[in-house]
Amino acid sequence: MSVPEAITLLRERGDFGPLCAAIPYARFLGLSLAMEDGHVVGMLAFSPPNVGNPVVGALHGGTLGALLEFTAVGHLLHAVDSVGVPKTINLTVEYLRSAGLRDTHARCHVLRLGRRVAVVRIEAYQDDRKKPVATASAHFLLEPKHAPVGDPG
Repeated sequence: MSVPEAITLLRERGDFGPLCAAIPYARFLGLSLAMEDGHVVGMLAFSPPNVGNPVVGALHGGTLGALLEFTAVGHLLHAVDSVGVPKTINLTVEYLRSAGLRDTHARCHVLRLGRRVAVVRIEAYQDDRKKPVATASAHFLLEPKHAPVGDPG
C-alpha cells in the first residue's frame, strides 16, 4: 500500500497500521502509532539493533529522535486536514536521561497551528510519563488542502 492510500485510511478509519507498514524506515526501527485516551502515541519497540551503548544499556539517541519526529508527523497527519505529509523544517532534541533497553513511547502536543506551519513539542518516556527520557521541539511545513492559485505560501 502506498503512503497516500495509508493516509486516506488513517483519516477514514483512524487506523495507523497501514501507514506504519507503508514506511520502510518505521518498519526497520520498529516504530508504530496508536490512539490512547484520545491522543496519538508513538512507540519504539525495543530491538537489539537500536542499542546505542551496550555497556550502560541505553538506546541509541538517533532512534529516540526518530521516534519523536515520527510521532509528531503521525499526530499532524491525524489532526490536520492537509494534502501531503508534513515536512520537517527543524527538530531540536533534548536528551534528559538514559533510555533503558525497553519499549519507549512518545506523545505530541501542538503549540501553534498556522495555515502553513505547525509548532509542536514531543516527549518520549518509558515507564512513567512524568519522567521523560527525551523531549523535542519541532516546526513542520504543512500543505494546505486548498491553497489559493498563485499563492507562494
